[in-house]
Amino acid sequence: MLDVANVTTNLPVLPSAVAGTSRFIRYAFMPNHLHYCGGDDNRQIFDYALAAVREPPLDTMLRKFTGAMPYLSLIARGNGIRDPFDERVVEAYWIGNELLERVEVGDLYGSLRDRFAKQLSPRLLELVAAKAPAGARPHHGFHVFDVWRNVARLDGDVLATLDNCRISWGQVVTIDGGQLAVERPPLVLRGGKLVLDPARPERVLRQIDGQGFADFAQPGDWVSLHWGWVCEVLTERQRANLERYTRLHVAIANQTI
Repeated sequence: MLDVANVTTNLPVLPSAVAGTSRFIRYAFMPNHLHYCGGDDNRQIFDYALAAVREPPLDTMLRKFTGAMPYLSLIARGNGIRDPFDERVVEAYWIGNELLERVEVGDLYGSLRDRFAKQLSPRLLELVAAKAPAGARPHHGFHVFDVWRNVARLDGDVLATLDNCRISWGQVVTIDGGQLAVERPPLVLRGGKLVLDPARPERVLRQIDGQGFADFAQPGDWVSLHWGWVCEVLTERQRANLERYTRLHVAIANQTI
């Protein structure tokens, strides 16, 4: 286990300065904790993110997130960035930023066809890959609403699964120890189409064993959420980008729902 006490002195964990690997973990931690993706390194990656430290063993652990890695690599290559865990690349994938617009449509289309040729029928493979020329970007919202939804062949309460898996945003109302009360717009199905409803009250988890990534969140702040977990406090720019790319990919998913 990482000795956090010996590595935190000069590297405070702040939303404005967190390294790319630490930001990646903020978002990947909870689905990994729930055994949905990644390897069996949950406590280790959590400690690395809390300490804001990056070492070669951490990179090895994070590359086990095989759903996210191809998107990070696409974004990095499309922007001439060598490191797929560069903070700008990580933000583009989970939240959204201008780097997404520089990824060539053909590169995303080809990557999707290469990755899922053995997992999807030819018809379904083309349906998913064709979302690239339809405007999709290598963003987590696209992966959830179109790629994962088809590749994983979800059953049960599919809508709740999609709503939990997408990165959402909520405004803090009150703080209650390790939880926050937020107002969050839920994903609903109306008229056979996905829709973001007006914000509703919801309780979300911000700490496990007294530790988390939003210790300084205050009422009125915007936070990002993944599987009921508070990932970080968002700037207004980040919140607007997250909403923009979420609504874009909801609309693209609705083309074939």
